[in-house]
This record gives sequence, structure tokens and C-alpha cells, in this order.
Amino acid sequence: MTPHTIYFVRHGETVWNAERRWQGRKDSPLTDAGREHARANAETLLAAVPDLHALPFVSSPLGRARATMHIIRARLNLPEHDYAVEDRLAELGFGDWEGMTAREIKAAAPEAWDSFREAPWNGAPCGGESYAQLAGRLKMWLADLSGDVVVVAHGAVGRALRGLNGGMPVTEMPGLPTPENDRVYRFWNGTEAAL
Repeated sequence: MTPHTIYFVRHGETVWNAERRWQGRKDSPLTDAGREHARANAETLLAAVPDLHALPFVSSPLGRARATMHIIRARLNLPEHDYAVEDRLAELGFGDWEGMTAREIKAAAPEAWDSFREAPWNGAPCGGESYAQLAGRLKMWLADLSGDVVVVAHGAVGRALRGLNGGMPVTEMPGLPTPENDRVYRFWNGTEAAL
């Protein structure tokens, strides 16, 4: 469970999201829809979060999350670059599969694909990272939190934070719904809500 409230925003839609490509640690630019997601999420935060301007903001180091953060902060009339960057909030690494579609991965590495799909909490895809590793680094980040926070990060990060907040075993995290690009989520003390 998270003792502090996390207002979680997944980055806006990217070109690779639209093409259904696995991004991992690689980036592709936000689409027009993705930029609109960021603007709409800023409005949701403004309407739903008391004392929003007093909260710290923190982003994954990846470009799509930081681009989303810049749009949100501009919409909130906050200094664009006055936020923290946290490496532990980076997306799950998909190694050699980054930039590929599921069909391309299955064709290139069918056995590795099947193994990963059967046990993604333990299996790291071709030089990537497992959910167990992702959850481990997020637990360390959560332990360092000293108060409520606004976070912009990624789909797998959102699933893992949701699972950690709910006290779920890591084996259940990959099956959780992926956070939507156009929603703000609140995680706190074992509870969650889409705002």
C-alpha cells in the first residue's frame, strides 16, 4: 500500500502506441491525440486535486513522459521544467523487442514470446526487464516518498504501482488493465480511483 497519495498520469498517446509497437525504453513522439490527452489530464488534475500547485511533480526520464509533463505544467501555468525526473519510473524494458509489434516479435522469437507471455513477472524479454524487477525498483521509489505527488510515467509502471498499492503479488500485475492515456488515477492506502 502507498501511504501517500499518488496522482498517476500515463503519458499521452505516441506514434508507436497508435501503431501498437512495444516502446519500452525507446521513444516515439506524442500524436496530436496524445498532446490532447495531456491537456485534458491537466484539466482533470486542476479540478480534482486540492492544493495541486503545492504538490511535487515527478516524471519518468523518457521523452514521451517528459513531453506530457511539459504540456500538463504549461496548462497549469507552472514553470515547464520545475519538476523532478526519476529513473526508477522508466517504463519496463523490452530489450530487443522495442519498436516491434506483437506479430513481429512472435515471428522473430516465437519461443521467447511464448515464455514471456506465460510468465511475464519472471521472464525478461530478450535483454529486457521482468515485472519482478520493475516492482523492485518501484518499491524502492515508494519507500523514498515523503508526501503526496503527481507522477507522469508509463503503462507497465501504472500497472505495477496499482498492484503494489493494492498489495497484490507480482504475478498478478501484468494482468491488470493498462492505464489509459486520457485518465488521471489516484492511488492511496490500498484504494484507487480514476478521476
